[in-house]
Amino acid sequence: MTSNVSAPDISERAREAIAKVSTGVFVDGQWDDAASGARFNVVNPATEEVIATVADGGPKDALHAIETAGRVQSEWARTAPRERGEILRRAYDLLMVRQDELALIMTAEMGKPLAEAKGEVAYAAEFFRWFSEEAVRIGGDVTTTGDGKNRILVSREPVGPCVLVTPWNFPLAMGTRKIGPAIAAGCTIVFKPAALTPLSSLALADVLVEAGLPPGVLNIVCTTKASSVVSPWMSSGVARKISFTGSTEVGVRLLEQAAQHVMRSSMELGGNAPLIVFEDADLDRAVEGAFAAKMRNMGEACTAANRIFVQRPVAEEFARRLAARLGALRVGDGLEPGTEVGPLVEEKALRKVQELVDDAIDKGAKVVCGGNRPDRAGYFYSPTVLSDVSVQADLLTTEIFGPVAPVIPFDTEEEAVRMANDTPWGLAGYLFTQDVDRGFRVSEALEVGMVGLNTGIVSNPAAPFGGIKASGLGREGGRVGIEEFLEYKYMAVPRA
Repeated sequence: MTSNVSAPDISERAREAIAKVSTGVFVDGQWDDAASGARFNVVNPATEEVIATVADGGPKDALHAIETAGRVQSEWARTAPRERGEILRRAYDLLMVRQDELALIMTAEMGKPLAEAKGEVAYAAEFFRWFSEEAVRIGGDVTTTGDGKNRILVSREPVGPCVLVTPWNFPLAMGTRKIGPAIAAGCTIVFKPAALTPLSSLALADVLVEAGLPPGVLNIVCTTKASSVVSPWMSSGVARKISFTGSTEVGVRLLEQAAQHVMRSSMELGGNAPLIVFEDADLDRAVEGAFAAKMRNMGEACTAANRIFVQRPVAEEFARRLAARLGALRVGDGLEPGTEVGPLVEEKALRKVQELVDDAIDKGAKVVCGGNRPDRAGYFYSPTVLSDVSVQADLLTTEIFGPVAPVIPFDTEEEAVRMANDTPWGLAGYLFTQDVDRGFRVSEALEVGMVGLNTGIVSNPAAPFGGIKASGLGREGGRVGIEEFLEYKYMAVPRA
């Protein structure tokens, strides 16, 4: 966005973009009111103003959606892989054409700066392009039994109707990362976006319709009462797959429900990512890497660097440089030109971050920069660096989800690895060193599903995204992403 565009002009364009979004329940290709007639407000976290109202779905809407997905499944599964791939490719093209419009919607409903929102639209679109190419690469196998009497024919089939549940922090990309492989594999979908950020997902439905997705393949029910929609889907006996991104607590409950019908399950759950800086690291590179790993989406990311362990000889200098980097950022409404840090998503999130910072200070942490909320309306929190953080501080065992970087000194490699692994979560980890052997050794020792070695960015549509331990099950993206939506079928055929 060029600097000569005024904030009022951008805000008006955002209102116009939001006005185009269909805000009903989307089932069988039709937009309708919720069965109850209820609606809920969508609030701009930068201004605390209501920007839209959305149909508040319930059990009747949920049952209509899952019944539709079940009815359409067999026909959709027979669709040619090339046709499914071309639908996704057209959707990719449409997302890129509408990049500016979709970014305005996203920024208005969840707060991230406009430039970052545009980046997410491109990232989200890439999942559709990636899986458009995977649709025609669903393979099989033909072999012969060891005794030579039978042929073994192995084919891949869609798992069936899928329940997709996404969070608010990446409202477009989390949708495409799940919807893309489901469509490519030949699965129908019931989809519940987050109530805090439904508009991006609803806009995505219109994109897919324009791209040629048949009615009933994608069905969307937004709601303020998640269990009133998701529980009927899970207990329906129609759904064969659940893919969820969110908290570990909710993920465990969904796994319990999935067990009742032995549903395939993919869970991308909480994170508590360590970032380790060794004394031999290129500090400039480490600071930029920590900035990327910490400040993406205002720190509201499951991959965010929550615990920054820095070897003692360079800990003070690293904290100083990181504070200079974060302290210079411009905090403001994401729709304002030049904004680099937007608001947190809601008041509850803001209170949590402040409580965690206050607790760390009470336990001996020093504020190098930030440590407070700016004096303005909206759910803003100043980018913060804390040094000398005690291992007893609550923020080391809690997913912060805010722009707070705690720096913890360490002495030895073994100590750093032990502290990094001292968590029930295991999604992502980062380390910075110029010692190649140490880089590989520590990467292998970290109990995580993804490692950034001398980089603060790990997410990419071409890579398998996911964690271990309490951070989840399965992988999204990469060559394995479509596997989560496919079953194996084996046929035994006697040889003549």
